[in-house]
Amino acid sequence: MKLLRAAGWTMIWAGVLIFAFLAYQLFGTSIATNRAQVEAGEQLDTIFETSIEELAATGVTIPTDPVDPTDPTGPSVVVPKLFPEPVPVAGQPFARILIPAVELDRVVWEGVDREDLKNGPGHMPWTTLPGQPGNSVISGHRTTHGAPFFRLDELVVGDSVTVETATGLHVYEVREILIVDPTAVEVTEFREGAWLTLTTCHPVYSAAQRLVIHAELVDGPNFPFVQSQTTDSEAS
Repeated sequence: MKLLRAAGWTMIWAGVLIFAFLAYQLFGTSIATNRAQVEAGEQLDTIFETSIEELAATGVTIPTDPVDPTDPTGPSVVVPKLFPEPVPVAGQPFARILIPAVELDRVVWEGVDREDLKNGPGHMPWTTLPGQPGNSVISGHRTTHGAPFFRLDELVVGDSVTVETATGLHVYEVREILIVDPTAVEVTEFREGAWLTLTTCHPVYSAAQRLVIHAELVDGPNFPFVQSQTTDSEAS
């Protein structure tokens, strides 16, 4: 009888500990993440300001207003220019992602290591930076650590995704939504034009698959350049 009672209490306490661990993973980690997000948000303005000053020192000036080629008072010939993004520091915040359709507003870190993703969405360093030609990939948790991409499955084709960096606001539109295996690394590969790819686990509370959102750049400092490159490519 004593052995049964002891075994019963052991199972009860084991259950309590498991429940406490799950509660911490789902809710406790969000507290630390939200704190990191607030601190990073306060740092971003300074980071943007410093990056713009560094670009200016190299002779690159990013316009605050885009040039309208149809404006009769403007230059007769508008040559699209590529505005490079300052290389962010690994493990540090460098951008902000906003998705109105799912009420998402989060600071983005450079890196997708475990420590980076604890703070919020992370940019894969081996992919292009947001707003630049190619395929910029940002990953984020769907359940723990603030669950920034929890509602990502609610997006539909045509929804807007904006990423703010030192070079300005880069606006994308969702073009494709995929469910793939975790081994489908081709979704992170280079793409012609300028794209943003968001990835997270699928379904909720599982890592069996990946939810992938492909969005195409439709506005921003580099949109005229990307558009001109696409036009030239099609013409050739």
